[in-house]
Amino acid sequence: MNTTPPRYSRTAMLLHWVLGLAIIGSFSMGLYMADLPFSPQRLKLYNWHKWAGVTILTLSALRLLWRLTHRPPADPPMPAWQRLAAHGTHYGLYVLFFAVPLVGWAYSSAAGFPIVWFGVLPLPDFVPADKALAESIKPWHAWLAYAMAALVLMHVAAALKHQFIDRDGLLSRMWPTRNPS
Repeated sequence: MNTTPPRYSRTAMLLHWVLGLAIIGSFSMGLYMADLPFSPQRLKLYNWHKWAGVTILTLSALRLLWRLTHRPPADPPMPAWQRLAAHGTHYGLYVLFFAVPLVGWAYSSAAGFPIVWFGVLPLPDFVPADKALAESIKPWHAWLAYAMAALVLMHVAAALKHQFIDRDGLLSRMWPTRNPS
């Protein structure tokens, strides 16, 4: 008896797509705001970016919990190297789902800028305020974000390859439909 579902659950799909859009939005905002001159607009964008980071961290925890408690669909037939690459990319993404926002939180704390999630919930400082520490952490947040962007691009490219070249139905497992099969 096969207990592996043919598709991801609606909850897994929702977490996948919401988290994906949040990551793309936060990464784009980070690129845009980084070169802005000091201004109220830049401060507002930095707060939004931090709120997005905490939201991404929360969604990542929910997604990991869901994934650990629900079996994913079986992989379609593919060469062993592709399966290894897919699983490696997924593991790397999960690590970065947590590392990028946590390092950003550490940077914000070290720089002396507390995070107040959505302007309502003050979060504890992750590390003590220390300008030298902040300067050493800052590039790590950017490097990890670029690494996540690279893995996201690889993930999207692989999904499109499976959809349009291999035509193996891999993408349909995560694509929402009105009447899931």
